[in-house]
Amino acid sequence: MNQRVFLLCLALSIPVLSRAQQFPGGGQLPGSFGGFGGQTGRPGSFTSGSGSSASGIDDSTKVIYGPKSTRYRLEDDILNNRKKLYTVDTTMDDVHRFLYVQRNQNLYQDLGNLGTPMRPVFVTLPAQLGAQTGYSVFAPYAYQTMAVKYFNTKSPFSDMYLALGGRNQNILRFDFTQNINPRLNAGFAVQRFTSQKQFGGILNSSNSSDRLLAQNWGFLGHTNYTSSNDKYTLLLHFINMNHELAEQGGVLPGETLTSDGSTAVNLINYDGDPRLTSVFGREIRNDWHIYQQFVLDQGFQLYHRLDYRRQKNYFQDDAVLQNQTPIDTPIGTLPGFYPTGLNNPNLVNLGDTTRIEQDARFRQLENQVGLKGVYQLGESSFNYRAYLRSRIYGQYTRYNTAETAYNEYETRRVETFLGGWLGYYFPDSLSRLTAEAEYQVGGGFRLQGQFESRLLTGGYTAMLVQPTLLQERFQSPVYFWRNNFRLRGYNHAYGQLNLQYKKLRLQPGLDYMLLSNYIYFDTEGIARQASGSFSVLRTGLGYSLQVGKFLTSGQAYYTVQSRSDILRTPPVFLNARLQYEFLYAKVLYIQTGIDLHYKSAYFADAYMPVTQQFYLQNRQRVEGYLLADVYANLRVNRTRLFIKLTHANQRLLQGDGYFVAPDFLQMRRGFAFGVDWYLFD
Repeated sequence: MNQRVFLLCLALSIPVLSRAQQFPGGGQLPGSFGGFGGQTGRPGSFTSGSGSSASGIDDSTKVIYGPKSTRYRLEDDILNNRKKLYTVDTTMDDVHRFLYVQRNQNLYQDLGNLGTPMRPVFVTLPAQLGAQTGYSVFAPYAYQTMAVKYFNTKSPFSDMYLALGGRNQNILRFDFTQNINPRLNAGFAVQRFTSQKQFGGILNSSNSSDRLLAQNWGFLGHTNYTSSNDKYTLLLHFINMNHELAEQGGVLPGETLTSDGSTAVNLINYDGDPRLTSVFGREIRNDWHIYQQFVLDQGFQLYHRLDYRRQKNYFQDDAVLQNQTPIDTPIGTLPGFYPTGLNNPNLVNLGDTTRIEQDARFRQLENQVGLKGVYQLGESSFNYRAYLRSRIYGQYTRYNTAETAYNEYETRRVETFLGGWLGYYFPDSLSRLTAEAEYQVGGGFRLQGQFESRLLTGGYTAMLVQPTLLQERFQSPVYFWRNNFRLRGYNHAYGQLNLQYKKLRLQPGLDYMLLSNYIYFDTEGIARQASGSFSVLRTGLGYSLQVGKFLTSGQAYYTVQSRSDILRTPPVFLNARLQYEFLYAKVLYIQTGIDLHYKSAYFADAYMPVTQQFYLQNRQRVEGYLLADVYANLRVNRTRLFIKLTHANQRLLQGDGYFVAPDFLQMRRGFAFGVDWYLFD
């Protein structure tokens, strides 16, 4: 134990800080990551982990404790009476994908650097019924409630992870868990990551805090208990995240000298100045979660969920006059960063205001009680659940109206929901049919059905959902709106085939979504609601082919939609991997390959830090560039490592770089290294 504490303290003391069993953002985030049927990575890109025993650790009979003696459960399996245990991941697959966007199959858009705001590339379903806060761009960096792993270990288990990413994107994590007795386990996970600014003259500063772009502290504490007769189960965890970001607003274009001595416009200006200075944003969240169940009989069980959540979102600009001053650039004069309009009731005239301060605080208590059970019908089984859910929440916002004068407003509500869930499991144990319904008293509902089998996955979801609290009301020194929006409508149908011939696996899929009363943020960043309905159709193909030690896999999507003026999506989306795996000197397992990613050029949404929302823009196309990362994953005993050359193809046939979001560049070529070390005793 002393050795573990020493190693943790040593790692946390590294001045330039940087996968682990509890990976922040590794679970299903609100609305999912945009895969088919709302599932991550559908159609999925397969890896060699399922077909090569060399990728994972083989527990020798000489080793008492190891991956096979360390198992965990997920709350969703317990809730649905699935007696399922998982072992820790010992494969090398995806070890090199240390950044959040890459870990989630590039189905998120950020601002190019670790710790910057994130949003789904494709439209997603709301996570649940009821009004949500609306502040979610930093949510992927937090530990996720439904992804928490509840362990049963035969020995103490530790996971130490360090990634020194290209261009100072550094991540450090430490996890520890141990059984107190055979029925009770407790553990924790802690994360720290930082990233540095990639443009602006401040890069030459000797003060490291001046160069700092984003920093994040994350903590997860968890415990689980099962009674000796297996009648009572308790799951409990606490999640904390403290995330800070120096807002830059994008990079300004510059000029460069040509071979003949003349000057030319340089849009890919990594040496340019930022649009914003002295601007700061922060999100702090604390989540308490309890799940408990009591089994009177397998067909009659009582369960209870309790969630208490606190979230604070803060924004401050101490240089408003400078940030609102028009800037002369080689492509013309840029106006001030914040929109202004004397005749627009949703925009506030900043005048001679010298600073902006915005502080939004959200609190929620959510309670769910219900009955559930499982019945065996011959070789098949039937599952049911019925519940009552209530939410009590409030959002308080304080903002300055002058240098030292403030205004505030608050929204408080109580919401009640009734729901039920049914599941039928076929005799083959590989197929199941599920249906779920939830009704919000006073308005709103969710209907969902899904069929899963070895060959086919398909489903349908219909939802009527309230707007977010931020969409309904927002007041600040820049914006002012109080909206009475209608319920948002979502109809989502999807299907996917799972085909396999020898070593070739194919997953063709189709996603159709009909959106009604869609809410978006217009080109000035103001919340608007469209009348009527429009549709989005997405086709896709996941593939994997393994021949000997060679693997090629990937996924491709093609999207068409009936309205592109209020929803922006890249028509073409591609992920591809070429990989070769081999054993060196009988002890070193190696995977080496190249990851490719491409989105067709499109007018992606820009980011407004005051509201922490992405909004429409029509002035700059982004993406349209094939990104290549070269990597090697290695494993020696229980230690996994990676080395990686990110953006390896910079200046190779495609120019100096490209924009991943309006005014924000993809990171330049860089070298990354990481290590993931398991300890089982």
